[in-house]
Amino acid sequence: MRLRIWILISLLGISAQIFSQITLSVDTVKIIGQSNTSAGKPLPESTTITVLDNQTLKSSYESAVLPLLTELVPGLFVTQRGVTGFGLSGGSAGIVNIRGVGGGNKVLMLFDGQPQWAGIFGHGLPDTYSISDAEKVEVTRGPASLLYGSGAMGGAINIITHRPQKEGLYGRGRVMYGSYNTQKYMANVWGKEEKIGAFASINRDRTDGHRDNSAFNTTNGSVKIAYDLSENWKVSAGTLITHIDSRNPGTTQDPILDGRVDALRTTYSFSIEKKYEKISGAIQAFYNWGRHEINNGYMANKPKPDPLQVFLFNSRDYSAGGSIYETFRFFENNSITAGVDYKQWGGRAWNDTIHNHHTGNIVNKSVDELGIYLLTEQTIAGKLSVNAGIRLEINELYGNEWTPQLGATYSLSKNTGFKASVSKGFRSPNIRDLYMYQQANPDLRPESMFNYEISYLQQLFGNKLNCELTAFYINGKNMIQMDMIDGRPKNVNTGSFINKGFELSVEYKMFSNLKLNGNYSFLDTDTPLLAAPKHKAFLNIDWEIKRFVFSPDFQYVGDLYTSIEKNKKGNYALLNARLTYKAAKMVSLFVSGENLTNTNYEINYGFPMPGIVIFGGFDLNFN
Repeated sequence: MRLRIWILISLLGISAQIFSQITLSVDTVKIIGQSNTSAGKPLPESTTITVLDNQTLKSSYESAVLPLLTELVPGLFVTQRGVTGFGLSGGSAGIVNIRGVGGGNKVLMLFDGQPQWAGIFGHGLPDTYSISDAEKVEVTRGPASLLYGSGAMGGAINIITHRPQKEGLYGRGRVMYGSYNTQKYMANVWGKEEKIGAFASINRDRTDGHRDNSAFNTTNGSVKIAYDLSENWKVSAGTLITHIDSRNPGTTQDPILDGRVDALRTTYSFSIEKKYEKISGAIQAFYNWGRHEINNGYMANKPKPDPLQVFLFNSRDYSAGGSIYETFRFFENNSITAGVDYKQWGGRAWNDTIHNHHTGNIVNKSVDELGIYLLTEQTIAGKLSVNAGIRLEINELYGNEWTPQLGATYSLSKNTGFKASVSKGFRSPNIRDLYMYQQANPDLRPESMFNYEISYLQQLFGNKLNCELTAFYINGKNMIQMDMIDGRPKNVNTGSFINKGFELSVEYKMFSNLKLNGNYSFLDTDTPLLAAPKHKAFLNIDWEIKRFVFSPDFQYVGDLYTSIEKNKKGNYALLNARLTYKAAKMVSLFVSGENLTNTNYEINYGFPMPGIVIFGGFDLNFN
């Protein structure tokens, strides 16, 4: 299987180099409100994307990317459990849903277009996604499996890391302190001299937590080096290292003592990119690795167990792979993208006692997967653009999975546009589904869904007001669920679902010093889903008055299930605000408040969120 995979990759690489010598012409049309530029593979014009630019990220006082996405991206929701940090294992948060599809590994996280996830359990690693590392963030709302394969069933979040843009040495730093002895420190440095540039970042978050035994600590460091081989060729390499020390206090009904996670995550990436007027492409490679040591603790209302009987879950996991793609334009107003990507993921898990007495492996497996895809897009009469694509996924366990996609965009005028698409997304079963615990089943098929959507885009008042309205219908099948088979639990492809709804986003620049940004999403599901609210609304105001910037925001979440088994769901509304004072060219002071109405609410069942939280701090900028 592995030999066949590498032969296919080599053949496609040779073909790409042959095609790269062809001279072609370029002519593209943009639909308003749509961005299909990406660090990595070109996205079809009909793809529904939300882009958070660098200014939006810098103006946020969040240290992690995901909480900001919950506010600014319609249809996307992320679970949280405390002041800062998500944690791992029992009691953790950080589940990401897009249009009610997510959890586990149904929304793919990427760094610069390259996948990033835990090799055994398949899920993303929310505490590794730092805002200070991100130049911008692109969120694909809806399947992205055509280009990215397994895991992008519900969508994809592409974190595009910093690359120096100007000559010289410059940087910025931030210090924050707030409620519950919460401290956040950040420092970024950029350097560029002629063809070579570098970026380095370090972040430190810690908190005592708003509950007993809920402390959280994380340290994140990253380095990226880029070199311009020529005006058209660029090479870059980067690494990211995150250490997580997290406590699990348990639910308020069943509090836990000594629940702790100690984890180390690393990511390495390499890319060679070329970009000409008539052709572009890239060769990319990545390697993710992690080690986890988890003590699930013991119930506070029960006697402390004998240390010799306390088991620590240990794991060493990895995911690795590479991709090659080329985009050509053989004909006027036409583009063709062809590519291949290979992934291998897996690892080993075992239990030890706290005295390091090994008790045997839980799992020690890996899985290989190869994807080959083709995407073409044609513009007709300068207003209509149509695209079609197909992907073949070859998995060493279940065989082949075909993934088609069709879409179109139409510019009624320079201020009015429409988009429509039909796309398939899928998720290959992960190591836990296949091989771990009593319910394991190595014969599982991939989960899959079809997404149908249509969008209306409008600009008004000289492009000061931008609106996007999208309606969608999702039909999923082969969901992996545990069922009783022949008297024992077993994972089987038995579940199905239908999700439908709409998303509205509005940006309005009323005056040069006053901006409004809001969104609302409605989700109707035929089965109860965790972390998938029926209603989600957000409104933010940025009001600049001389050296002050006042930014209040309001968030409403309605009909949110926090527990399916206990049929628990609720609503909550949050009022937050921040005030920034530009004390000097290089110095800004700020104070921010979260949940200013002291609302009582839960996102994870049994994990009440904190009441009023106040932060203060300062930013430094060195140019």
